Amino acid sequence: MSTHPTGLAQVSASDPARLLDELKRIAVEQLGAVPGGLYGPIEDQLHDSLRVGSGGGQRKDLMTVLALRQRSAGFVMRFRELVARSFDDFRGRGFLGKPSMPMGLVRENELDFHLAGQRLAESIGRRYQRPLEMLDLRFESLAAALGVPTATNPVGATRLAGAFLQTFRDADISETLQPLLFRQYEQELAKVLGELYGRLNTELAAKGFHADLRRDPAAAPAAPAADATGFVPGVAPAAPEPTPTASAAPSAGTDLFRTSAEARVQHQRLRDLLHQWRDGMLGNQAVPDGQGPERRLPGRRELRVQELVSVASLLQRDHARQFEAALNGKCGLHEAIREELLEGARRLGLDPDHTCLDPAQEDAIDLTGLLFESLLKSHALVHESRRLFARLVMSYVKVALTDENLFVRPDHPARRLLDALALSCESNDGASPQDRELLQRAGALVERVVCEYNEDLAIFELTANELRDQLEQQRRRAEVVERRSAETVHGRERLLQARLQAAGVLAQRLSGRELTPTIGLFLERHWQHHLVQVLLREGQASERHAQVMALADELIAVDEAAARGAGSNVAERVLALHAGLVECLSSSGLDDQVASEWMAGLARTLAFPDTPREQRPQPEMPQLADDSDDTRLLRVVGGNAALDFDPEVAARMRDLRPGDWLRLHEHGVGGSVKVAWISPLTSRLLLVNRRGVRKLVASPEQLAGLVKSGQLSVEADELPFDQAMRQVRETLGQAARAA
Repeated sequence: MSTHPTGLAQVSASDPARLLDELKRIAVEQLGAVPGGLYGPIEDQLHDSLRVGSGGGQRKDLMTVLALRQRSAGFVMRFRELVARSFDDFRGRGFLGKPSMPMGLVRENELDFHLAGQRLAESIGRRYQRPLEMLDLRFESLAAALGVPTATNPVGATRLAGAFLQTFRDADISETLQPLLFRQYEQELAKVLGELYGRLNTELAAKGFHADLRRDPAAAPAAPAADATGFVPGVAPAAPEPTPTASAAPSAGTDLFRTSAEARVQHQRLRDLLHQWRDGMLGNQAVPDGQGPERRLPGRRELRVQELVSVASLLQRDHARQFEAALNGKCGLHEAIREELLEGARRLGLDPDHTCLDPAQEDAIDLTGLLFESLLKSHALVHESRRLFARLVMSYVKVALTDENLFVRPDHPARRLLDALALSCESNDGASPQDRELLQRAGALVERVVCEYNEDLAIFELTANELRDQLEQQRRRAEVVERRSAETVHGRERLLQARLQAAGVLAQRLSGRELTPTIGLFLERHWQHHLVQVLLREGQASERHAQVMALADELIAVDEAAARGAGSNVAERVLALHAGLVECLSSSGLDDQVASEWMAGLARTLAFPDTPREQRPQPEMPQLADDSDDTRLLRVVGGNAALDFDPEVAARMRDLRPGDWLRLHEHGVGGSVKVAWISPLTSRLLLVNRRGVRKLVASPEQLAGLVKSGQLSVEADELPFDQAMRQVRETLGQAARAA
């Protein structure tokens, strides 16, 4: 489907006013229906709350929502008008920065409403920061073409939050209903904003209004003091645009760099290591002469960047097979990239015998190759996933050649796409329909980048956002799988604990006592099983538990009385135990007839004092049965008594909490695993992969043993791109030290 709406294809950069009108029409068309989608989901939530409780607040809120629904047409019309007026204000047709209501004291509920709007603007700004940055820059260029002062983005985060506030400014919304309304508005926006921002960016770029992503955002002109929708500074100020590094601040423990200056210093150090590594390869002749980096020999001129980009564009849609073979170990990926570029240059008339790469171009090629190799080594990417990454290699060579920020800025759109792609593909073998759907979606987006990328990074941002939406759906499915895994492990541990407890109680009662085989077998088989069931269902503190314990004590006492020839007293005591004995037998699956036959046999056994009696052997302590790979994975660290681990590492493992990430290495391939649950009974940790599938259940000491054996590492709180670059630095550093 074409991205050009009716009439827009004929609009050119020479007619910016008409272009702005078309962009306004697109925005009003896609955003206009958002208020109408608010009420149904909120009604469902309130109905659910009323079903589990009878709070008057929920009933009042439900009546308010029904009243708002009756006024829905008016709200939609007002919202559409505000979106349209923001474009008119951008052009300077009207001054809408002044609030429509007289100034005065703000009531507390109104202040809360505006503060909620501020939080909404901040949330939208964070979620769509990168496309908004590019859209802001393009609207600045459009304002310059219109000859009007630079105004705020008419569909920016602050504008959208302000439009919402103005739309519902006269509605009586309670404090409990406000958060539901704001949350649903943000969810409705999320259904259209990714596509809208991508479409506006694409149309502006197609008409020549480009965003210079290498420009420092801090140098951008300050936004006007007041918003077109009455979102007045001082009551609900606009969220300040975060700097690139602050916007994507990594989680604790990563070695990302907090400022651009630090990042560039570290990047220069990386390039120095890269030069040492490259010189070492050539010095040791580890790379064939024909495949080594081109040197600046006499008579050879250095290729211009645009020439090399043209070669890469020629190869962008093809030649993935060579890169896939390189990623599978045939040769270094950087070698394959050079070989393809040289052949492509030859086809464009750039004879490699008379041209060479400059140092920056060599760095871009080597870093791209090492980056992709590290990504595949550090993540569990199967064959289909490797093909997707191979398809992207030449596109990323183009990005690296033209924009060094790829390796510097954590919020770079091409970087975000690689992160999203790695998270989508890791441990994903397409085993379930949902996993296959995610792989197919990732493949379609990769093809879109390969076909559409032409030095405008908007396509990376658009595809990254779409893929992240898919990842959010996967995360919710994974949480369900995690809960089921945790419930399964917890159930097994509770069963083991109950069996251990029952076996211990039985061992204590059998110790040193001689019993008839009938009573001994009953206690070992039926009574012990019944006690386990009672412990699981009702607990140790229950009255039922006390009754079962008393049954065993009385049965042993009756056996001892029969051995002394107590006679009729024994028969009366056995009859008194009838109900408890039948209940024990029934819990083992025996019906009433079998239970009656067993009772008759017991009466015959106890009728004779000289019935043979013997001491029963101590019962074996039960072990936890496990049908997973835990035993195989933990075999390398031995049993608990012989674990080889660092106590400090074990202490770190005990400090882990649900949600923390680690990396588990199997067969030379690393994969991310998350602490999904910690057992309250045994303190064992359940580790799952990104699909929520169980990978390991182990104690902190066993995990520390895996760390010492090299099968587990704790540097998994990084994003895939950051982790891959850290490993590249480590590899190059080791090579430099070895040299």
